Amino acid sequence: MSSQLRRAELRARFERLARRPAEHVDAVEGALLIAAEADPSLAPEDALARLDELARDAAARIGAVEDPQARVAALCRFVREAGFRGNREDYYDLRNSFLPEVLARRTGIPISLALVQLAIARHLGWPIYGVSFPGHFLLKYVDPGGGAEILIDPFDACVLSEDDCRERAKTALGPEARFGPHLLRIATGRDILVRVLGNLKQIYVQRGELEEALACCDRILLLDPGAAGELRDRGLLYHQLECFEAARRDLERYLEARPGDPAADALRDTLVEIRSQAERLH
Repeated sequence: MSSQLRRAELRARFERLARRPAEHVDAVEGALLIAAEADPSLAPEDALARLDELARDAAARIGAVEDPQARVAALCRFVREAGFRGNREDYYDLRNSFLPEVLARRTGIPISLALVQLAIARHLGWPIYGVSFPGHFLLKYVDPGGGAEILIDPFDACVLSEDDCRERAKTALGPEARFGPHLLRIATGRDILVRVLGNLKQIYVQRGELEEALACCDRILLLDPGAAGELRDRGLLYHQLECFEAARRDLERYLEARPGDPAADALRDTLVEIRSQAERLH
């Protein structure tokens, strides 16, 4: 099968995943499809086999732990001893965002390392969930018995205090940021995949790989059709790629949804330019 056909097949699989009810959107499965579409040599099935092997090893070594604090400490210790670490030297390396590469290299960024730890926790039956915290993605253990929640930094595989999170929120959002439960809400599988794709989109834009960035917008809109900001970003990417009609449609839809955007006047000027360019092509 050619890589083009392979990518089309992977995109179709992602579309089917995105249409599932929220509780059935599997972030690990989606992350593997995202990676394989970027590099069709990265087979999702091979990565799943690696994850299963890792989870079985974790079950043998730490599966009998019962106390919540001890469970979290054991998981952190297990992933560190397995060689997983955050990539501080080359944080924006694309491979840090591709789960099969993270499994092979044992190196990643917070959200990709979190996916590894979530897969292990799911195998163990431990109540650990993702948190779309500003700045860096987090995990938390939610004691079903009503005990305190335990926050985890997947990048360094360590426990965080509430004060740690408060300081991180200020770093990410500014010194006046209000810290509270709204920053620690559990992320759905859909939320996690939107964040994975958002990270990738930023990297692709910085690298000037606009078609790849556009593909990220497409998949975010499959997951969240109401994400108006993605319509704006996709329209601007289409404009840069000289796909003027597609750019016009997206930017017009965005302005209908967000007429009061502070950048609305600039976007309207861009639309005038786009319509003029489209007319010259005809």
